[in-house]
Amino acid sequence: MDKHCWQVGLTGGIGSGKSTVAAMLADCGATIIDADRIARELTAPGGAAMPAIAAAFGPELMAADGALDRARMRTLAFTQPEARQRLEAIIHPLVGQETERQALQARAQGARLVVHDIPLLVESGHWRRRLDAVIVVDCREDTQIERVVARNQLSPAAVRDILAAQASRSQRRACADLVMYNDGLSLDALRSQVSLAARRFGL
Repeated sequence: MDKHCWQVGLTGGIGSGKSTVAAMLADCGATIIDADRIARELTAPGGAAMPAIAAAFGPELMAADGALDRARMRTLAFTQPEARQRLEAIIHPLVGQETERQALQARAQGARLVVHDIPLLVESGHWRRRLDAVIVVDCREDTQIERVVARNQLSPAAVRDILAAQASRSQRRACADLVMYNDGLSLDALRSQVSLAARRFGL
């Protein structure tokens, strides 16, 4: 492995601004590997995870086009934690394989900073040992709720349910090598934080 290629995890709760930070890091020259996007591809029609999901959960969790019925799965996962664990046992190893493939490709192409955008980095437990450092995007819970209500048209109660299922702010910060506090900032101020981080990690 090229010792000059940093492998950095990026995480943050829903509505924290993690995706905005990822886009800014990409603008600085980082290679972004999006674990959520990989998981969506794995559970799309014809996705590599779908045969195992169909075998484990049955046709009622399959959409008409052969993809995972995300709304039904989300409801099941909230009401039956063991169902979420079964789904993660199928998807996480496949996500891990694909992220490793993309990281190797990036290193081969001379990347100096590979950012693994992982919403559930803290919750999954196994990512930390594969990374050189972890960046956490943090903000107040009230801010998260306001942003997600405005963006996704969910009720505040629904957003609180999502937050309750994720790691807490303190748990994330405890895993962080760098915390970006994204609350009440202009985009320019956030971009300044991101630029400093990018330089710290080799860009």
